[in-house]
Amino acid sequence: MNDNNKDTPHILIVDDDAEITDLLSTYLSRNQFMVSTAHNGQGLMESLRANPVDLIVLDIMMPGEDGFTLCKKIRTTSDIPIIMLTAGSDETDRIIGLELGADDYMNKPFNPRELLARIKAVLRRTEERSNSTETSTAQKIQFGQWTLDLMQRKLIHELGDSLALSGADFDLLQVFIQHPGQIISREALFKRLKGRELSPYDRSIDVQISRLRQKLETGDDASQLIKTVRGQGYLLSADIQYL
Repeated sequence: MNDNNKDTPHILIVDDDAEITDLLSTYLSRNQFMVSTAHNGQGLMESLRANPVDLIVLDIMMPGEDGFTLCKKIRTTSDIPIIMLTAGSDETDRIIGLELGADDYMNKPFNPRELLARIKAVLRRTEERSNSTETSTAQKIQFGQWTLDLMQRKLIHELGDSLALSGADFDLLQVFIQHPGQIISREALFKRLKGRELSPYDRSIDVQISRLRQKLETGDDASQLIKTVRGQGYLLSADIQYL
């Protein structure tokens, strides 16, 4: 790991392939990142306890606890951004990773320059999210039967239930709240959230919306707050009130 610098983003690379961790550690260090590496779940948890981490690059296929298990474990206590690495072209791995709360994904083999771009994009969104929360005059936003607590980044149902949001879920909900009643295309959502163009067969935005819908439709609320407009996109069907 490089010398500790609070102004330098700290990236944790978790992959059982030492060649990959060495390559990425060298490349990211040259691009002004502080880098730690781990080769299994135990190493990951030890790294998280040792130093604050700004983003995790997490391989799916590892011996012992795989990337899915580790992503789920991390999400129970933290919203650290996670980019998952998958060795196959099968969309299933990407879907599962996103459902578990990953922020982005990369297929192996990959170009380190593209991963660098993904890391910068996710960190930029994380910083923008933090800045917008700190500068917002409103601390809570009410819509439908839910209230979004901007400071704690959690949803509170009028019946008292509360749900923590991952960074990706929070960002997606924020887009809808900023454009209530407006149809937003899949392409526009993906561009806003990922910072790149949506490929023809990429269903990740639909997975994220499905996950957010499941959270919003808990309890006795059977109405669909996020509606699908066939052939056009999605919209938030609720009035917004800033508290």
